Amino acid sequence: MRVYESAEDYLEAILVIGQRRSVVRSIDIANELNFSKPSVSVAMKKLRESGHIEMDPDGFIHLLPSGREIAEHIYERHRTLTDFFVYLGVSEDVASADACKVEHDLSDETFEKIKSHVLRTMGAQAEN
Repeated sequence: MRVYESAEDYLEAILVIGQRRSVVRSIDIANELNFSKPSVSVAMKKLRESGHIEMDPDGFIHLLPSGREIAEHIYERHRTLTDFFVYLGVSEDVASADACKVEHDLSDETFEKIKSHVLRTMGAQAEN
């Protein structure tokens, strides 16, 4: 099943917010992504219907296994690409923004090569 870039962004946001706080609400996602509450509500409905998230009776959002897998995949790409761009001399803010643009469309082959390079480079720097 093809998951669209916007769904990946929402799932990634749920993961990141969940790492910072113990609970995730729609308003937290709206604030994180700077989206309107109605847009987030529509997206959460679609993600629920597709089996990626669930909402408990209190309105807290939880990733289901398929949603967690997608979120972790995208977040790994985001972190790795950000690190790579920073290594190249790009500022942290610009690197993160650019990683957001690239993380969805980069081929697995290219990402794995960048990831290997980052791991080698970071490992070599840590040894020095």
